[in-house]
Amino acid sequence: MKARKILMIASAVLMMSMALIGCAKTEKTVETPKTEAPAETPKTEAPAEKPSFDAGKDITVVARDAASGTRGAFHELMKIKVKEGDTEVDKLVVGALEFDGTDKVITAVEGDKYGIGYISLGSVSERITAAKVDGVEATIENVKNGKYVVSRPFLLVTKGTESELVKDFIAFTESAQGQKIVEEKHYIATVENPVEYKSSGMSGTIKIAGSTSVTPLMEKLQEVYAELNPNITFEMQSNGSSQGIKAAIDGSYDIGMSSRELKDEEKAQLSEYTLAMDGIAVIVNNENPNTDLSSDIITKIYTGEIIKWSEVK
Repeated sequence: MKARKILMIASAVLMMSMALIGCAKTEKTVETPKTEAPAETPKTEAPAEKPSFDAGKDITVVARDAASGTRGAFHELMKIKVKEGDTEVDKLVVGALEFDGTDKVITAVEGDKYGIGYISLGSVSERITAAKVDGVEATIENVKNGKYVVSRPFLLVTKGTESELVKDFIAFTESAQGQKIVEEKHYIATVENPVEYKSSGMSGTIKIAGSTSVTPLMEKLQEVYAELNPNITFEMQSNGSSQGIKAAIDGSYDIGMSSRELKDEEKAQLSEYTLAMDGIAVIVNNENPNTDLSSDIITKIYTGEIIKWSEVK
């Protein structure tokens, strides 16, 4: 009886073991479900940047004041000033900005990407861009060889009764030292085979008035002349060519500075000395892509026939 009980227990244990093994064989392995990679976010193109220069904008026309020799020369060369019968008429567009100094023109164009102006070639700097005119760059060499036609003289004018001191200063401007200064200031020397200047030892005051374009060159000439002649002083006014010519005619100043040719009635009353030749640069803002302008286009801009940069072809 005891043996039978033990046999029954052993059989039960065996059956339980076999059941457990069967369960193990039939148990399915649970796989981790695969997850799909998240869909890529479609790339969106950055909006196209607006061009920095909008050709549809109006042109800001910048000019010199009526007393300026630069204006007189430029407006004649570009046919902005024309003769109607016996009268000269300046056709400058109504609304043009007019300034009484070279640096004011530069500042205006530098600060307005739609501006256009004109200045002495010797005053061109990185602040603005000098445009080509009729495909020709505004350079000293091109003024010399005649390819760049927008040019004019720098004149010194007197009443013709100069003192010995004034004669000595004019002789200095025409000397080797004076003409070297002309070239150092990026203008064109006009005196062939200039001679060396020797200090005169004179004393006194020389009064000079006129063109703001000539002024930077004149200031350097005065500085060097005064170093050679320490007892010399200068009084100078930069008030435009017309005012300088008038001051020389009426005798209130010893020398007038002009950056334009003299009119016939002025020539009849004055003696003139060509200090240098200078080009007139047409300037635009550094962001303006219109850097090659025909003479015809320039005239049409300044007379108001063209008012938008999109019209410039």
